[in-house]
Amino acid sequence: MSAQRGTRLLLVRHGETAANREMRYIGDRDDRLTAHGRHQAEQLATALSSLPISAVFSSPRRRAMDTAEPIAVVHKLPVTLADEIRESSFGHWEGRSRAEVLQHSAESSAHLYAWEADPTLAPPGGESIASMTTRAAAWATMVCSRHPGQTIVLVSHVGPIKALIALTLGVAPAVAQRMFLDPATISVVDWAGERRVLRLFNSHAHLGWTQARWMEL
Repeated sequence: MSAQRGTRLLLVRHGETAANREMRYIGDRDDRLTAHGRHQAEQLATALSSLPISAVFSSPRRRAMDTAEPIAVVHKLPVTLADEIRESSFGHWEGRSRAEVLQHSAESSAHLYAWEADPTLAPPGGESIASMTTRAAAWATMVCSRHPGQTIVLVSHVGPIKALIALTLGVAPAVAQRMFLDPATISVVDWAGERRVLRLFNSHAHLGWTQARWMEL
């Protein structure tokens, strides 16, 4: 990839955790990968092994680091931790599913619906999508300036990955609520300053066709 085309970002969502299977909010929690999630990390490493990767960055949450490590090992690179691409905190909703938050109380239900529509609103005791987007975007801009013309891996979470994709597409942050991202999937963005192009979204080709969450619905 030429420097004129910017930096290619391989946006990798971490592998499966038990809470992912139950569709729970786990932003600040440090859940570990399931056995299946560890297998997904190895599948990711194999899928990305032939690409000219220059750096591997990861959220400091264990589920992301354990996904990043096999990718880094294949390319003989260190895993560089980046707190800016951690998941946003869901505050009092941590550990609960969307359905449980809605059922908790009328106030809880109203807050969740308002949060889904307004990116500047945070969950009780948590972080807003707008705040998370600002920190992730500023970091991505910085790291791309340091890796012109290169391909780098960012192992992160649903929130930051969808925020960077919404920014790439030039759509409002709230639009990210309409995107679904499976565990251990790959999305690709070419980032060249203000010119950004989404090349791939939520690819699970390396995991097998039937591993996509929507196939279960």
